[in-house]
Amino acid sequence: MNERETLARIRLLRTRHIGPITFHHLLQRYGSALDAIKAAPDLAARGGRKLALASLNQAQAEIAANKAVGASLIWQDGELYPRRLAQFNDSPACLSACGNLHLLNRPSIAIVGARNASINAIQFVENLAHDLGTAGYVVVSGMARGIDAAAHRGSLATGSIGVVAGGVDIIYPPENRDLFKRMKTEGLLLAEMPPGTAPTPQHFPTRNRIIASLPACVIVVEAAARSGSLITAREAADRGTEVMAVPGSPLDPRARGCNRLIQDGAALVQTADDVITHISRGHIVEMPPSQDNIVIMAETPPSDEDISLCRSKILDALAAEPVLIDAVIKWCDRPPATVWIALLELELAGFITRHYGNRISRLS
Repeated sequence: MNERETLARIRLLRTRHIGPITFHHLLQRYGSALDAIKAAPDLAARGGRKLALASLNQAQAEIAANKAVGASLIWQDGELYPRRLAQFNDSPACLSACGNLHLLNRPSIAIVGARNASINAIQFVENLAHDLGTAGYVVVSGMARGIDAAAHRGSLATGSIGVVAGGVDIIYPPENRDLFKRMKTEGLLLAEMPPGTAPTPQHFPTRNRIIASLPACVIVVEAAARSGSLITAREAADRGTEVMAVPGSPLDPRARGCNRLIQDGAALVQTADDVITHISRGHIVEMPPSQDNIVIMAETPPSDEDISLCRSKILDALAAEPVLIDAVIKWCDRPPATVWIALLELELAGFITRHYGNRISRLS
């Protein structure tokens, strides 16, 4: 990829209302980011609003910032990009990676859990991560305090990937400063956000989808009935990633989420052998490539009148609750290519947003 195409891709990625799914569709339709960035403002205008593209200076600054912190840009269509993560249509178009890149395509298992973890749980996770690493698995977690930090400490010697919510250079939480330094040299840090981005609440769900998609299995340790770890577990299950859980005392609120996962069918984990045996029995399967990245071109271009009609019908019918795009196509009663162009215009204009699983919802 030449420098001009790289800069155009970054400009698209950092433009408001262009998420990873729309980014992929724009490249699919126009063949390159250079051509897509020329077309995007007109598409947004047809959708009803002006699109403010990220500037060339912003893209150049992001490349310079990655170089300054020793991070590489790993593109979704590149050789280094994790194969399992790439199969999902909402996978990050680009990852900022700092550390040992060879870890990206080794078999991996995620461990997530409570930030306010018990002493026993932290020791258990360090041992579990060490044993899984010794067995050949890279351990993935989110660099948070508690269970996440324990998972990374236990697996640094054998392979550990930390997925952060902010920029790859932002240390959060502050008490993990030494762990961050070690991960950059002994493990690998991944970020979807550009360097310098401080983590905010809206960044954590996007980080969690990477943790749910990258490994073949997610193990939950000490999760309350309402916790981010359970959200990650649900996300993983939706994506075909195996969910396993470590049981705990029914008297400890931190164990209620894990115990409920086991009641609902998650495999119980007491040792690394439990995990390895479960995987070896063929419970972990690769998901087929996403089928919702359909080609949004037609042999006969749709008329402006048909696209306009679709836009109106879509806005009248959509609400905040996500619905399947297949249902929208049926509702519009127009060829799929016509509906997809209308959806693209409405998203660039900021009226709708896309969700994993071929779903959309209305923003305003």
